[in-house]
Amino acid sequence: MRLRLLVLFAAAIAGTPAFARPPAPAPAATNHIAAWQPRFGRARPLVAVVGENGSDDSTTELADYVLPLGILRASKAAEVVSLATASGPLVLRPALRVQPQATVAAFDADYPDGADYVIVPAVSHPRDPALLAWLASQGAKGATLVSICDGALVVANTGLMDGHRATAHWDTQALRAKVYPQVAWMRNIRYVADGRIVSSAGISAAMPVALALVEAIAGTPRAAAVARTLGVADWSDAHDSDRFLPQWGNLRALLATNYTNHWLHRTQRLRLPVATGVDDIALALAADAYSRTGRSRVYTVAASLDPLTTRHGLLLLPDLRADAAPVHGDRELAWQASIPPAHLLDRALADIASRYGRSTAYGVALDLEYPGFRR
Repeated sequence: MRLRLLVLFAAAIAGTPAFARPPAPAPAATNHIAAWQPRFGRARPLVAVVGENGSDDSTTELADYVLPLGILRASKAAEVVSLATASGPLVLRPALRVQPQATVAAFDADYPDGADYVIVPAVSHPRDPALLAWLASQGAKGATLVSICDGALVVANTGLMDGHRATAHWDTQALRAKVYPQVAWMRNIRYVADGRIVSSAGISAAMPVALALVEAIAGTPRAAAVARTLGVADWSDAHDSDRFLPQWGNLRALLATNYTNHWLHRTQRLRLPVATGVDDIALALAADAYSRTGRSRVYTVAASLDPLTTRHGLLLLPDLRADAAPVHGDRELAWQASIPPAHLLDRALADIASRYGRSTAYGVALDLEYPGFRR
């Protein structure tokens, strides 16, 4: 995103349009994920959430990976397996580490018929050969691929998106139109369902698309019940992505979170105490928001560095021991357990505005493509 922002900033100074906006395909009259059809005698669908950890610099987007996994497991509507391309921990960006249940190879050995749904987050290497080959094989076995944010680039690189409607994070709009012209890229929509290809907009869209998937699997009442526990009133596809595009009104905020905060300020460590049973959905939202400011990064703190199991069965690898000596400038970060996760994001953005300025908070909201916070 940073190189893209420099180009946009130069264009704005020159008085040229920041984005060329070709006409986008109109959303379909109905945009619901098709109802689940049982296969292979399964009582519940099998969902695989896959991340990339095939090299030392591999990272997987935190909210893209954790939110769908937590929401689907909370619904009890599916069997959900956390995967990675290779053995070992999964480094999430911009914070946290987890230990997936299995590698994609081990999954294939256990489930040779394949998954019913595969959740594909944004990753640092969208052309990773192992990831692309595995997704292609899952698609050939009849799995529905659900990309979150720029996980769409990964799916597009398999060729499975060709001829389909899709969407992704606003920041890659021009890139996608140029590199993947065989895909009908759509704007101003939260998620797109086109047969066995489902895609969502920027990072915060992980929550509504996960609820839409629960609805497709287990019906509207089940999805509504899960949404209430999350504090989500609406998981429709309604969305205005154009308002997130860089323009004079929000370039300052985007430059702050991606450049100037790093240049002008020391990164503050925010110590977040965690224990077995921690709400992974709330944790992902908080850690992602605070670690996206350019001013701070969240570090999980526990009694030991041993893996601990979150509320929805994810193995979290703590960053720091509770008895570790604090570094100058460290602050403790906590939240009220009674706050629904979706409301926690609003609280986090308000706190970020108080700590680091409203421009920084707005820049985080733009990065997350979150419509609930305005400058």
